[in-house]
Amino acid sequence: MKLPLIGVSAISALSILLVSACVGGGGDGDGTPAANGAPPAPGATPAPIVTTPLRGTFISRTTFENPHAHIPAQCYIETSHGTQNACLFCHTDGVAELGLGNNNPQAGANPNVGNLQAEYAFGVVNYPYTIDSSVTPWINTLRPEALRAAVAATGDDPESWDMKVWVEEDNWSPAYARRKGSPTAWDSGEDGPFRLLPALAPADLPAQDDGFVRSATAARGLFTDARGHNTGWRAVNFMPYGIFTPLSGSVSGIYLRLAEAFMKNAQGVFDLETYIANLDLVERNVQDRLNGETRYLGAAANVPIVRGQYPLGTEFAHPLHYVDVAADGTNAAPSPFPGLRARRVKEVRWMYKAREWHPEEFGLALKDESAPVYASRDQGWIENGTGWLLAGWIEDADGRLRPQTPAELTQCVGCHSGNVRQSDIGQNAVFTSGTGNTIDSTWSLPRKFAGDAGWREMDYLGYRADATAAASSTPGALATPEPVNRRLGKGEYRVFLDYVVGASLYGDMPETIERFLAERITLAEGYAANWPALEAAVAAKDAAAIRDLQRQRQALMRTFTARGGHLAANGSLRPELFLPSAEDALAAAARYRQVVRTQRYEFGKDVFAQTPFTLRYFRTTETAYPHQDGRPYAPGELLTDRPINENVADFTYGIGITPTLIDEERNFEAGGSFLADYVPLLRP
Repeated sequence: MKLPLIGVSAISALSILLVSACVGGGGDGDGTPAANGAPPAPGATPAPIVTTPLRGTFISRTTFENPHAHIPAQCYIETSHGTQNACLFCHTDGVAELGLGNNNPQAGANPNVGNLQAEYAFGVVNYPYTIDSSVTPWINTLRPEALRAAVAATGDDPESWDMKVWVEEDNWSPAYARRKGSPTAWDSGEDGPFRLLPALAPADLPAQDDGFVRSATAARGLFTDARGHNTGWRAVNFMPYGIFTPLSGSVSGIYLRLAEAFMKNAQGVFDLETYIANLDLVERNVQDRLNGETRYLGAAANVPIVRGQYPLGTEFAHPLHYVDVAADGTNAAPSPFPGLRARRVKEVRWMYKAREWHPEEFGLALKDESAPVYASRDQGWIENGTGWLLAGWIEDADGRLRPQTPAELTQCVGCHSGNVRQSDIGQNAVFTSGTGNTIDSTWSLPRKFAGDAGWREMDYLGYRADATAAASSTPGALATPEPVNRRLGKGEYRVFLDYVVGASLYGDMPETIERFLAERITLAEGYAANWPALEAAVAAKDAAAIRDLQRQRQALMRTFTARGGHLAANGSLRPELFLPSAEDALAAAARYRQVVRTQRYEFGKDVFAQTPFTLRYFRTTETAYPHQDGRPYAPGELLTDRPINENVADFTYGIGITPTLIDEERNFEAGGSFLADYVPLLRP
């Protein structure tokens, strides 16, 4: 079924009213939710009547304290004169060029968007009446001392916090206990702040070794297979990078569930093998590995496979955990989860595909930056404008989960959306955003490990804890070999190190990694130079020295990875490059808890002990830019703002105009870091 191109406001109201009727998991057999009172498809579970449909509100982002929450804090960093390109992992043309569930090329292929690797060209909302987006809003990240002052104002002393006890506490189960109504449906049907909390009981986790989540409680199972009451959820194990990694202080679990029709055979009977086959089709479709298949199987045989698209009714559940280096899945005492995933979650996130969206129909779209979001202030969800409902629950000041606000959820749309041409959708457009590297608004399944290795709990490259490790040492080892990027033919983490020359999308390099590289990259080992430290040049506020050192570090890093220096003997990543010590993990948790205590999520969730040097001004004279008011920057000054186009007659009025210094013309061999066509797909 293909929806006509009608106004998003109409789509929003229509889809919300219809999908909320299908709370029992039933539908019309193709995953499309049945209207209230419509008979279910043969063999489908009857859907209970919902008296209170989901209803959102159009909300202007100008009412948010941070109206530009969709632009992450990582986007505001400097690139060390073009030697550190973290931009390419979001702002790429590659996926859109493949026509694979993305119409948002951002590395030059869409002239309306421009090249977001080359320029800090942030769009604006309601400019000049609302502050422009080139003013850095992420104060928690930019000024960690301001966050510490806000914590002090609460009367709390972070030094008194026992973070080991904190991360081992369970705050997900109490939230799940507040979910009423159907224990199996995507919409529980009973109104309240936990109405859309995923129907995924933490008591049923971790998943079994085939990735399926089965429950000891029959009511939580959609069907019974040979191994128990199957909830329909299946764990996804994928290659992480840059954002949610152990060194970032956040680690993910990911769970996928399709609509019931995909779990049933041609006779309308639940059948595990049919479900496995349909999940495999979804995976291979999203990963561009189909072999001519055009339709799903069993009771979903009437559903066509749409290139790069999930079928209607697809759900993702994403618990985002604190890091616990003792958590490797072998001992439930600290945590039942593998992959350094603490028992405590920072957030529980959720996505539901409510309506079709065909990106190819919108061409080189030009979205309305001032469009309102469509969201619920009470139930913690937002519509991303391209077919998905997104929802999230985050810690309140005491660490209990609460629904996220529309402003907080707008951060989700920034990474999980697409582009829509406003002339095609009529009035009351819904704000869209997104990146160039998602496939149908998603990140995880495209990066899933092939086969059974990818259908299991997220284990962060096979992490195993070392109980004998000192608190200040690398806490364990990894077992999974580094996956290879399909298009580039290089290890995926090698690509990250080669282009970012850092441990995260902030371009920062923790002291533990600096020490490791200094030990490994030496003249004695045949490198062109010893690994150079940045600390002295940063302290001296010497921009030219920082530029030259970063060029040297980039060249040395590329030699290091080409030699396989980033790999252990078993082909996995060197744990020193991927894992924090127990001390560092708990310190990062304490910094994040400051955000929790103050509830300052709108001003950034990433908190460093000191402001990263990439968020300070270190330009040379020939590449300098001033503050928006014309004042020159002092070397080492915090990057609070960048120049914008002040010509009111221009289409780009209010949009940023500062070059990133990532050179589109310089190739990799010459030290270039521009990569227009990155695609986040792995070699099977």
